Amino acid sequence: MEGRELIVNRAARFLRDGDLVNLGIGMPTQVANHIPEGIEIQLQSENGFIGIGPTPSAEEWDHDVVNAGGQPASILPSGCTFDSCMSFGLIRGGHVDATVLGALEVDQEGNLANWIIPGKKVPGMGGGMDLVAGANMVIVTMEHCDKKGNPKILKKCTLPLTAAHEVDYIITELCVLHVTPEGLVLEELAPGVTAEEVQAKTGADLIIPEHVGCMV
Repeated sequence: MEGRELIVNRAARFLRDGDLVNLGIGMPTQVANHIPEGIEIQLQSENGFIGIGPTPSAEEWDHDVVNAGGQPASILPSGCTFDSCMSFGLIRGGHVDATVLGALEVDQEGNLANWIIPGKKVPGMGGGMDLVAGANMVIVTMEHCDKKGNPKILKKCTLPLTAAHEVDYIITELCVLHVTPEGLVLEELAPGVTAEEVQAKTGADLIIPEHVGCMV
């Protein structure tokens, strides 16, 4: 297991039995396919669903059921649908136990930039600002570096912020980082990856404990 599959599999194992969880657009939606056996999670989609299930096959897909990114989704027998007012009432009311979302940049203070690159057209912020502020736990899933090899985990975000001091965990293909008041703690490493390699690819100083766990 490597790359994106490793990231979403690890994110799924942060979720607890009975949690109400929101999955962001893109890579986070794949977390739905990796929920551990024996754990019952209610997945909430900001376009008005609770009870989102695994990605369906083309033959099984009901074209009226899509996730927040407009991708095919399934809804479990216990699921329900509602309007955007109810959806954001749940989010802003603090009823979402965890949210998993992507990022352009994250920094050592738990600041998140995930909605715009200056000069490029985007459809808008979506529900990211509400989710990051309203969820009880914020998990960022992303590649460790951008396509040019530049770190996406920094001492201070350079892009416009989605939210300040809200990120709890960062999961990449290299490691799991815990955002603490003291800084970024390296909690787990991917198989074959060293702490020195992670530090070299990170634009912030890491706190490296004597024992670092394994992501798998």
